[in-house]
Amino acid sequence: MRDLTSDTITEAVISTMRDTKDPRLAEILHSLVRHLHAFVRDVELTEEEWAAGVDYLTRTGHTCTPTRQEFILLSDVLGVTMLVDALSNRRSAKATQNSVLGPYFREDRPQYSDAADISGGLPGTPLFFEGRVVDREGAPVPGAGVDVWHSDADGHYDMEVPGRVDPAMRALLRTDETGHFGFRSIRPASYPIPGDGPVGELMSATGRSLMRPAHVHLLIAAAGFQRVTTMLFPSDDPYLDADPVFGVKQSLLEAYDTYEADTGPCRGLTDVPYTLLRRTFVLEPLPAD
Repeated sequence: MRDLTSDTITEAVISTMRDTKDPRLAEILHSLVRHLHAFVRDVELTEEEWAAGVDYLTRTGHTCTPTRQEFILLSDVLGVTMLVDALSNRRSAKATQNSVLGPYFREDRPQYSDAADISGGLPGTPLFFEGRVVDREGAPVPGAGVDVWHSDADGHYDMEVPGRVDPAMRALLRTDETGHFGFRSIRPASYPIPGDGPVGELMSATGRSLMRPAHVHLLIAAAGFQRVTTMLFPSDDPYLDADPVFGVKQSLLEAYDTYEADTGPCRGLTDVPYTLLRRTFVLEPLPAD
């Protein structure tokens, strides 16, 4: 432990962890030290750059609040969140693919019955959503819990709408005996991720867009099946190929069909142009173990 050099310090640090009781924790820490030290050697990090990095992480922590998680946002824009998701949710080609949960999910969401209006009265193009949850063989999955949440027509979630206190554009629904669920809301819009903090500095320095494509979030949970956390993106959104959190997948693109008033499948339900979104979600069974 004396006279350590750039060649010997890595194994010295790892040796101090030899009494770690949890083998998985030991595996993670040993790999972390090796990769972190390898990175420092690879770029020959200077003291000034190290100090700047410490300052950046400190400011990232100070930016976090009960309603804003800058570290998760940093993980998102570095692709770590999607990488962890991809490794944790390997599924068959038939199953609905996962995407990131995002920072706007709330446990205190209201429960609604089928076809309810969850918009909270916020303005925007009416959105009618018709969904169905099935297993890999196409059999309905009744009683599944379906969380939905999305932005408004200006790209704001309910907690970001000035003066808004009650939840809006979010709900917990249940599938019926046919696996069906549905709701009415307003069409979501593309929006920028927060750019006024350390993550915004990184995005600016690297010339990256802050804009996320529009999407509807869904989290589907049913007994005996793997939970699905996913999104549905309009297939014509201009930001699909520049999503800063890397959440877009081809299988999650969907036509957000727009109809004139008094036309199409939902005529009579609204007197203005509206959007209809339909999707079948396929769940994977839990592993036998």
